[in-house]
Amino acid sequence: MIPSARVYLLLILGLAIAPIGATISTITIGITSTLIFDGIVLGLMIIDGMRSRSHRVQIARNPITRLSIARENPITLSVTSTSPATIIVRDYYPADFYVSAPIPQTSLTVNTTQELTYTVCPLQRGEFAWGDIQVRQLGAWGLAWNDWKIPASTKVAVYPDLIGLKQLSIRLTLQNTGTMRQARRMGVGTEFAELREYRTGDDPRFIDWKASARRFGATPSASLQVRVLEPEQEQTLIILLDRGRLMTARVQGIKRFDWGLNATLSLALAGLNRGDKVGVGVFDREVSTWIAPERGQQQLSKLIERLTPIQPVLLEPDYVGAVTKLVNQQTRRALVVLMTDLVDITASAELLAALGRLTPRYLPFCVTLRDPQVDKLAHSPVDVEGKEAIARAYTRAVALDLLAQRQVAFAQLKQKGVLVLDAPANQISTQLVDRYLQLKARNQL
Repeated sequence: MIPSARVYLLLILGLAIAPIGATISTITIGITSTLIFDGIVLGLMIIDGMRSRSHRVQIARNPITRLSIARENPITLSVTSTSPATIIVRDYYPADFYVSAPIPQTSLTVNTTQELTYTVCPLQRGEFAWGDIQVRQLGAWGLAWNDWKIPASTKVAVYPDLIGLKQLSIRLTLQNTGTMRQARRMGVGTEFAELREYRTGDDPRFIDWKASARRFGATPSASLQVRVLEPEQEQTLIILLDRGRLMTARVQGIKRFDWGLNATLSLALAGLNRGDKVGVGVFDREVSTWIAPERGQQQLSKLIERLTPIQPVLLEPDYVGAVTKLVNQQTRRALVVLMTDLVDITASAELLAALGRLTPRYLPFCVTLRDPQVDKLAHSPVDVEGKEAIARAYTRAVALDLLAQRQVAFAQLKQKGVLVLDAPANQISTQLVDRYLQLKARNQL
């Protein structure tokens, strides 16, 4: 039982009784009156607190299944009250989570059920302990808070960005049903999609003369028929995800490996949605995880379950070893996406040698996760003076040098026939999926 602010105000008011009583009668009577008044207030507070115990609200946390890393995950508490109540609720979420504004003091009417929602944003994957629910309920007279704890301890799992995968799935479905059909053009792709009437500007090479002849035989006024092609389906996509030393660094509070894992699953979803076989390998000094290429939505579930427990390690990656493993496992041509990061020209030498082994049999695609903070430092003007100006100028020079060395390394990769995507880590998923869809549309694989 905890006194409310009203009790403290009444006790302070009781102090004023002593001088009034002393003025009217004696000091002893004034002090005695104050003590009696304070005793009555405290007694009423105790009674108010005991009465509120029989009218406690019922609170339950809605089941928490999977949380997505670096996302605002809603958490809902369901509160049921049989009488008017004012409550304060605290949910003991894991201390490492970033949380939106706490649940404010809430008032409920008779026989009502209300949902209280807040959001948590975990910054790392894994399993976390979720604690109980602490509740304070104000008595009917507003004199005491009845404080108790509701047992609700549980374990919660933080997965990669499942919310982003759901949004991407909706986007790809909409493209399949509408936009992609509208975007079909003759000569784009190799698989037959449909026949349609000839329009001004169509390439005569794609006129289907046999189909046109049949139409003319049935209807002399019919138009010429042209073939519409779409990108070839059922190709193979292999993703090699680096979990070495550089992937342990944090970008906007999230490990670079987690950004890469989110991008890996997004790309896998896009590939499976387009009918491709998708496989994933995770490597450091050796290939620690290999998931053979398969098609179908069950492959995505397998990828999520197998890849979620993996964490980056402080080891230098062996690019040549990872590529050798791939070549031994995948004999047919495939789009090979290697997701890593670069520091300078020297460090990229092994990466260049490894990706060079993939051409021309495979289509290599190097994806690097850039820190947007480096971009910000490189393009920030030095608008101060004194020692601070020297420090900022030095920082900017280092950032510019890092970006320049990355560009040189990428130029060397492109000379070897390697596709390159260098994007901020927090934007890599979207840009990578868009680039993959462009490759499919252009039939580059």
